[in-house]
Amino acid sequence: MSAHTVDTELRLIGKLILDGELHCKTGLHIGAGKGSLEIGGADNPVVKDAFGRPYVPGSSLRGKLRSLLEQSSGLAVPSELVYLSKRKGQEVRIHQSDRPDDEICLLFGRNPGRMERVSGGEPLETACTSPARLTVYDAPLDPDSITPQMRENLDDELTEVKSENAIDRITSQANPRTLERVPAGARFRVRFILDVLCEEDKALTGRLVEAMRLLEDDALGGGGSRGSGRVQFSNLTLKWRSRNFYANGAPEQELLSGGDLDALQALVREEGFAAKLSE
Repeated sequence: MSAHTVDTELRLIGKLILDGELHCKTGLHIGAGKGSLEIGGADNPVVKDAFGRPYVPGSSLRGKLRSLLEQSSGLAVPSELVYLSKRKGQEVRIHQSDRPDDEICLLFGRNPGRMERVSGGEPLETACTSPARLTVYDAPLDPDSITPQMRENLDDELTEVKSENAIDRITSQANPRTLERVPAGARFRVRFILDVLCEEDKALTGRLVEAMRLLEDDALGGGGSRGSGRVQFSNLTLKWRSRNFYANGAPEQELLSGGDLDALQALVREEGFAAKLSE
């Protein structure tokens, strides 16, 4: 856990701006829901922007990073989970606590109030509000990553359709379904912004990098256990914009350019990294 306490004072020191690319190593499916189902189209279409181009919603990427950190920290257990929704068949359980040093709640934010615990017992009552330090933006598709050669083999201009079968174990009847995916080789442009509101926040950068590394060995979107959603981060650029950047037009500081996650993690683990993040 972090060094945050209930007495930690919050005042903007600056912002870390992390830009990069998200490469699809296998087809990627982030669903749009069946409201956009078209005659002859896939059963499960991908989410698209107003121009019909697939994108990765910031909420999907952020939620996956949070989930992976909760699991790796041992917080995805009933005693640490609360209900966001108890609607039958649509239950949503996430980690939340009232501990001021809880890095998950510090990174992703925490609202005060009364929440029902998954494990039963007394509901979680917290007046400890934590503003989210991490912002994850929608990641647009780089159209140039879909090459003419790839387009020749796609089912649509920018996407493919993967056919799957569910087999009844008694009758052996096949129940086919189709899944629309962004093809392997596609790239999305990602942006993360980490607000540093106190000296203790500087250590949270390492938790973000940890979550990104976990994602590379997990899956993003649907169908991950069936081969979809393997991704990789590359061409990462990390910049520091101090409070004086916003108040007085001071120059930003480039800390990393064109690196991968190994280089980013090595940077944030350097002994003098926190000292670079000054006002």
